[in-house]
Amino acid sequence: MQTDPIPPRVTIRDVARQAGVSVATVSKVLNDRYGVSVDTTARVKAVIEELGYEASLVAQSLRNHQTNVIGILVADLEPFSAELLKGAGDAIRGSGFELVVYSAGGRARDQVGWERRYLSRLSGTLVDGAVLVTPTVVDLHYGAPVVAVDPHTGPGGRPTVDSDNLRGAHAAAEHLLGLGHRRIAMLTGRPDLLSAQLRERGFRQAMAAAGVEVDEDLVRLGSYDPDTAAEQAARLLAEPDRPTAVFAANDLSAIATIEVAQRSGLRVPEDLSVVGFDDIPEATRCTPMLTTVEQPIREMGRRAVELLIGLVRGEDEPETTHIMLPTRLVVRASTAKPDAGL
Repeated sequence: MQTDPIPPRVTIRDVARQAGVSVATVSKVLNDRYGVSVDTTARVKAVIEELGYEASLVAQSLRNHQTNVIGILVADLEPFSAELLKGAGDAIRGSGFELVVYSAGGRARDQVGWERRYLSRLSGTLVDGAVLVTPTVVDLHYGAPVVAVDPHTGPGGRPTVDSDNLRGAHAAAEHLLGLGHRRIAMLTGRPDLLSAQLRERGFRQAMAAAGVEVDEDLVRLGSYDPDTAAEQAARLLAEPDRPTAVFAANDLSAIATIEVAQRSGLRVPEDLSVVGFDDIPEATRCTPMLTTVEQPIREMGRRAVELLIGLVRGEDEPETTHIMLPTRLVVRASTAKPDAGL
């Protein structure tokens, strides 16, 4: 099967040739400079439209020292970052800026400092600033505004947007305790992430406030990874004195736990209650629908981009350097009182 050759990129010289003017004249039209008649300007713009010409971002940056493009860097395109990008799209609409997304395709997952390497590829001429999603470090010397979303180690002086992980986890554990559960397991997140540390701390604080001792054998590393969580959930549920409830540090781990329980012949929530964290769209698509802690992921993306645009424009917003958004418990069908026979 023969494929059509890819047409060459339209250049400024192509526009000039078809419009019957010089390259300098096209450049003046593109940059709204004086010295070109109304008729010539209209003719050049018509050719630009006809040919679909787009000025190179690099060339535009060299001319104007600004591209009106901002970047978002993510380690991987998974449910959290995908939802966050929806909020970024909300913020960019009507702002006069464009958005470019750079994904490391998961290769950066366990590499400290990945943002330095990938940010350097966009620096200088491609974007006017960047949003970094769950970066491992924030002490970056980029030369342009950078906003971090849920950084591994916390704000660190960099403009930051995150959510109240501590209170969210506290509410999740309180919910299970209020239903009467006492043997509550936790599948923790990645230990290098402050968000995961805060979620475990909130769980432990709620247990202590209720006078319930945490059984350390029931606290397992889930790493925010569904495969790891599934493996640990299978071990927990195979124990003779298994937990009656599991709080997973993210929704993907919670959904994996539900699937493991169901394959083991356990009913959710009759035999096992499960709570997650994030409230990604998948939380309402699983069976039963997942009780979870909602962090406003889409809002986090919107606020991060709004903050970045303000910084690019030189607006002074010191009070928004660290934005912490509230979390809330969303009760659905995956939690119930423990079976009295257990």
